[in-house]
Amino acid sequence: MYDFSKEDPAIWDAIADEQHRQDNVIELIASENIASKAVRAAQGSVLTNKYAVGYPEKRVYTGNEAIDKIDKIAKQRAEELFHAPYANVHPHSGSQANQAVYAAFLEPGDKILAMSEHAGGHFTHGQKNNFSGQLYESHFYGVDPETELLDYDKIREIALEVKPKLLIAGASAYSHIIDWHKFREIADEVGAIFMVDMAHIAGLVAADLHPNPMEVADVVTSTTHKTLRGPRGGLILAKEKYAELLDTAVFPISQSGALEHVIAAKAIALGEALTPEFHQYAVQIVKNAQAMANVFKRDEKIRLVSGGTENHEMTLDLNATGLTGHQAAELLYSVGIATNKELLPLEKGDTMEGIRVGTPTITSRQFDESDAEITAEIISDVLNHPNDDQLLHDAAAQVKALIESHPITR
Repeated sequence: MYDFSKEDPAIWDAIADEQHRQDNVIELIASENIASKAVRAAQGSVLTNKYAVGYPEKRVYTGNEAIDKIDKIAKQRAEELFHAPYANVHPHSGSQANQAVYAAFLEPGDKILAMSEHAGGHFTHGQKNNFSGQLYESHFYGVDPETELLDYDKIREIALEVKPKLLIAGASAYSHIIDWHKFREIADEVGAIFMVDMAHIAGLVAADLHPNPMEVADVVTSTTHKTLRGPRGGLILAKEKYAELLDTAVFPISQSGALEHVIAAKAIALGEALTPEFHQYAVQIVKNAQAMANVFKRDEKIRLVSGGTENHEMTLDLNATGLTGHQAAELLYSVGIATNKELLPLEKGDTMEGIRVGTPTITSRQFDESDAEITAEIISDVLNHPNDDQLLHDAAAQVKALIESHPITR
């Protein structure tokens, strides 16, 4: 094999460093995963050379015979996997998928209602530091202050007051099943378009471990990485009647050339997700998350937000430990465990007093419930004894043993 490092050693050394990091860290960032070798090969293929503007049989440039085949396969697999009448596989990211949906259904200044960032919503759902909060009038719902679960009666109350044009469901840090049907009822009552962003749970939806929003939503957006375990990219699903509107919103309104090397990788990942093996993988994601949650439930200082998890992730309230989310994430990373700081539902400011923990990547490394429990126990020990050098040394050794017994093989 040709040694690419001779061409640009600075970049290839950095890539080697990242490979080493991934090999030697327990990755618990909920939005990350390990794409297969086939997915990565497609992204590095000759498809990156081709400029494909527009849709199959409607391209601006010539020479798209192979490209059109790939595009159609990716679209067909997305529609099959999620039982969707329509799919658009062109969005470069989840954020751009959301942007295209807003462009399709909204005018600047229109009202949107979505989950607040503190409660677990995504910043592309109307936060003021994002285009969505600058172009549109944003309103938010949260969670019940006692249960930290979605309060559908309260959401209905807010929707009746706001009367949004677009009602958004979906989150980046919410660990329970979302009742799409209740959102549909609220949307119908106020005359809103109902959009679901299922970026985090797409793999669980594909495996029938979470209700499919396509049953009731007008439009669904997603990423193709995270629990779906594909390349970094976006996806839109919708009712057939919105096909032309959404196609136009993606191209030419918000994008030009499609990234066909990524679309090929999406097609491969979608094909993988249609297999029985993927279903088994998704089941194990949830088992591992619940095994970790059971450990945290027993901890006297670490509080499990909402008391449990029904999906791939959970948020930990660290106030009783005296650590901020940033401090906790850095401390855990020092022993080889990667997490991210996270806002808490009832947090007054923006300090980020918690951390988010997810199991997609460790499950791709063949961790089972026992391994997940050990990992959670290490986290508990480290966060409860941040100044105990011997304990931190022992924790790093435990992490090393776990990763050496579960090498990355994909």
